[in-house]
Amino acid sequence: MTNYNKKWILLLILSIIWGSSFILIKKSLVGLTPLQVGSLRIIFTAIVISIYSYSSLKEIPKKSWKWIVLTAYVGTFFPVYLVSFGQTEIESGLASIITTLTPINTLIIGIIFFSLTFTIKQVVGLVVAFFGGILLLYNGGVSPDYNIYFSIFIFFTTVGYGASVNLIKTYLTQIPPSAVTAGIFLSILPPAVFTLFYSDFFALSFSQSTIYESLIFVFLLALFSSAIAQTLFNKFVKLASPLFASAVTYLMPIVAIFWGVIDGEVLTPKQYVATIIILSGVYLVNNKAKTN
Repeated sequence: MTNYNKKWILLLILSIIWGSSFILIKKSLVGLTPLQVGSLRIIFTAIVISIYSYSSLKEIPKKSWKWIVLTAYVGTFFPVYLVSFGQTEIESGLASIITTLTPINTLIIGIIFFSLTFTIKQVVGLVVAFFGGILLLYNGGVSPDYNIYFSIFIFFTTVGYGASVNLIKTYLTQIPPSAVTAGIFLSILPPAVFTLFYSDFFALSFSQSTIYESLIFVFLLALFSSAIAQTLFNKFVKLASPLFASAVTYLMPIVAIFWGVIDGEVLTPKQYVATIIILSGVYLVNNKAKTN
């Protein structure tokens, strides 16, 4: 299989996994606080990773650990908590749509700090896909029961994701993806454990079914959206440009809307059009005909 085909397959898989993560976070927050959800997600992921890839840590050169740690906090630790706080006051679908700002932040951070090269068609693709995301948001509207200002938490996660993509592409592509994932989550495990204790998690009434259900959703979130998806994404970044890798966030809202359909919602013609626009933009982002 060619790298070109591998990129599109990974893009599809990651879009499905991460697009589903928002509904898992929403379900997790039914019985747990944002601090508890974020901490447990990191702890569960670290446990899973330590089972199958702990030995891969020896493949990380000493000089690369500073980039592993920086990537861990900027791209994983803080975003995990921020997205949980954001979804306490905004809908999961809206949160997924806001993440479409990630490629824009990837481009800006890449140009300023990493001398990122790009093409005119890639920039056009970013704008086209972003317009598609806005169309989805405009069509869905915002419920008056939610606080739109909590969107700022999701926005800051896109800044962290944008920085993380550039860091991985620039400094960590020579390291096996499983080793990078293991290094990232083991680096942030200690503060996650401390935060969990601080969150009064052990004072919860575990006899309540909602607590157990939330724990199951957090575990699924950790297993698929963190452990598996992070490893696949590290591999994805090795094959694709930072812009194309970050374009996965343009497909995530489509998956989020799909979950809405499963839950009884109906897609409108405008949402179908928005989906086509997003896919067209992603295709352009992967085009490298002329370097600017």
